[in-house]
Amino acid sequence: MATETPPPSKTQVALPSAEEFAAVRESAEFGELRRSHRSFAFPLTVAFIAWYLLYVLLSNYAGDFMGTKLVGNLNVALALGLAQFLTTFLIAWWYARHAAAKLDPRAEAIKSRMEGGA
Repeated sequence: MATETPPPSKTQVALPSAEEFAAVRESAEFGELRRSHRSFAFPLTVAFIAWYLLYVLLSNYAGDFMGTKLVGNLNVALALGLAQFLTTFLIAWWYARHAAAKLDPRAEAIKSRMEGGA
């Protein structure tokens, strides 16, 4: 089986000390990385949970509305249920793009500096 990933390096990387970890944790660069992650992830998490709870509440208390036929055998409940899956995949895709563009380069810079001792 062929893979495109090279085998792991045999060289040992010097692990940072607890003081170095603490210094990085307190740095402005790490703070900006956390802020960037939280400003994206927290609002989307709250929005998705609210959207999910709305679906559950509608299913429990608005049976007539959820049973409304849209097209053929497709009713509002099924359409909103399928929309739950769609939004889950869209949020995952959007987060992957955000992480690749904004979070991963910053995290890699911090990691390489800690491993390299720079």
